[in-house]
Amino acid sequence: MAIKRPAVKPGAERRAFTPDNILSLPVTGPGKLLEFLFEAMPQRKRTNVKELLKYGQVMLNGTVARQFDAPLNPGDEVKVNLTRAFVTFYNRRLQLVYEDDDIIVANKGYGLLSIGNDKIKDGTAYSILRDYLKSKDPRNKLFIVHRLDQHTSGLMVFAKNTEAKEIMQHNWNNMVRRRQYVCVVEGKIDPPEGEVKSYLAENSKYLVYSTDKPEEGKLAYTRYKAIKSANGYTLAEVELETGRKNQIRVHMKDLGHPIIGDRRYGARTAPIHRLALHARTLVFIHPVSRKLMEFETPIPASFVSMVK
Repeated sequence: MAIKRPAVKPGAERRAFTPDNILSLPVTGPGKLLEFLFEAMPQRKRTNVKELLKYGQVMLNGTVARQFDAPLNPGDEVKVNLTRAFVTFYNRRLQLVYEDDDIIVANKGYGLLSIGNDKIKDGTAYSILRDYLKSKDPRNKLFIVHRLDQHTSGLMVFAKNTEAKEIMQHNWNNMVRRRQYVCVVEGKIDPPEGEVKSYLAENSKYLVYSTDKPEEGKLAYTRYKAIKSANGYTLAEVELETGRKNQIRVHMKDLGHPIIGDRRYGARTAPIHRLALHARTLVFIHPVSRKLMEFETPIPASFVSMVK
């Protein structure tokens, strides 16, 4: 017996997703973008090639290019989307630093949740990037690999498939070669360089604290180095050997120099109206290619202004 489907209002039909048809065109010699496209696609009319460039369907080294005379060099990669304009990413609170078939590296702004909670589901770093990926292909997925506190800014890694996610989550401490933060703390750190080691535990109010009892907490190890002190503050580099919850914030408090803006852990001042903690450098082994990936962001200008 044939199945009779209900009538659908014209124009409301659910269209099947059409994957993008993308040409990858390696560059072997110097030249200009439009001339290169003419030569690489001789079967297409020149007016059609110009339209591809005009409407954002050409990408040069990972960035949409519209400039006809953009210079090309050997080793550059040109991609042409024959289906539609390339989907580009922009968000004022989240910067896309790197993307390939397996991972995304993003620079999260302060105040932005890494992932949703019971009260907030959307408008997080995770949901913003998930929506971006699904706008390219509804079948795309995104997995969170590690988190930053809501009020900590800086570099985060996300996985685009289950394989990359499981490799990174199960081998995080071995794959991450360097995690360096910068922060501004109250007072002048003396000595200007050192380390803090303690066991971190958490009480019923979700406040993390240091203890000497191994059975009470997890070992946490932090290195620090003062960059500059002025105006009653110190700009410092902090490197993690372990990645415990609120580790840097607790250890700076233990030193007697809480991070400015961190009233939860003893700060008395908040001159820039934020927690002055930023995940600046991230070095790790790529979960699939096994290449060493190195990323670094600038020190936030508001941090530098505190020690001028």
